[in-house]
Amino acid sequence: MSPPTSTRAYDDVLRLAEEFPDLPLEAIFKEDLLRRGVGFTEAALQLSSRFKPKAYFIFSFDLVPIEDMGQGENTRAPEEIALRGGPHDLRRTIVSVRLAPASPYRVDAVDGKLKLLAGEQELCDVLLAPYPEPYRRTLASGKLMSEVAPTIEWGYLIYLTVFRRCQYFGTESECQFCDINENFRQQVESGRPYHTVKSLEDILEALQILADHEDAAAKTTPRIDEDPALRAMTLPAYRSHAYTITGGSITETLRGAGEVDFYCRYAAAIESRFPGRWLSKMVVQAHEPDDVRRFHDAGVRVYHPNYEVWDARLFETICPGKARWIGRDVWLRRILDAAQVFGAPNVIPNFVAGVEMAQPHGFATVDEALRSTGEGLDYFMSHGVAPRFTTWCPEPLSLLGRDQGPAPLEYHVGLLRLWRDTHRKHGLPVPPGYGAPGPGNAVFSVSAFMDVLEPPPSRT
Repeated sequence: MSPPTSTRAYDDVLRLAEEFPDLPLEAIFKEDLLRRGVGFTEAALQLSSRFKPKAYFIFSFDLVPIEDMGQGENTRAPEEIALRGGPHDLRRTIVSVRLAPASPYRVDAVDGKLKLLAGEQELCDVLLAPYPEPYRRTLASGKLMSEVAPTIEWGYLIYLTVFRRCQYFGTESECQFCDINENFRQQVESGRPYHTVKSLEDILEALQILADHEDAAAKTTPRIDEDPALRAMTLPAYRSHAYTITGGSITETLRGAGEVDFYCRYAAAIESRFPGRWLSKMVVQAHEPDDVRRFHDAGVRVYHPNYEVWDARLFETICPGKARWIGRDVWLRRILDAAQVFGAPNVIPNFVAGVEMAQPHGFATVDEALRSTGEGLDYFMSHGVAPRFTTWCPEPLSLLGRDQGPAPLEYHVGLLRLWRDTHRKHGLPVPPGYGAPGPGNAVFSVSAFMDVLEPPPSRT
């Protein structure tokens, strides 16, 4: 099947907005951009290169490999874009940039401003985050601050991928949607200063630089770009509120430590140096309660034991290493057991929305996929645990992304309603560590689940 035209992509969004009038139009555009990716013209890249760049903080999150980027997009494109205005008067919507030169969506420079277009249809203004001053710093080790402690979600979250690879290695073990190992390879080959393990000393120094900068900035008037054109396309970044410690799974040992010991020491050291400054989040495998308690004792406050896909058959085929090493039933039990340690609202497992329909093993219809995913949502939310999701990016360096495109937009829009309604049915709170909910407020950039969640009622 030939790729849809730009006009059809735009029409599909508007059609689904009519079918789902209870969902924000911004969330539907966001999901389509995440699943299809976005292209940049040369003129747009010239402007974007002066703003906050993509850090490739864990995966590629691109629909083409670096070797196929003819304009050097990997070093010139922004980490995220903020959509606003246009003919639909879109509220500010933050979207992670997933590069796809052939996408029906593109960012272009129009009359000196950045615009998002579908074909010739102008959709909205595009705003960018300023280049972070701490990114200009070099650590005592010679490493770049931007590689050690990058921020995402418009500055809200510090993302600490302390182990850049994964020990579920090879086609018989690695998660079929994941390109962490292949992305490491391509980044090193492209000249990016990737290192397999980030030292604790580098992490602490980078966080100190960020903390000092934010503390000083809070006492001074923000610097305003002297170029009025650049100033007009800048949306100021947020102060950091949380950090995530994560990396590849450790099935044996790494630097002489098992997974729990390895990751715990980072959390303990950060909380010792910066007690309570940020909300501490941990993304690792599902562990038994005694080990989970060690994370909590180290200062972690939100635990993400990601289950990736709900269906039992698909878990076996899409996550073969996790299925063999731990097993789906044990994984699910450990998620619920972790709620006894962290409290149910603070256990937030992720799933990869869309892999349910990836072929050759995935569901053939949207209804089947939503029925399965909904079963998992209801199971967890009935226990007070609210999963969140990342919109699947079919990365060509992953096994599933090599020869197929994304799941249908109908699936993603249906999931937004399903997630919101299930969350509402069980009366669950706003997930901690994701910023403010609702259209115009959400900062989580790799799916629109926070964009469709109603803000809590204001207190009078």
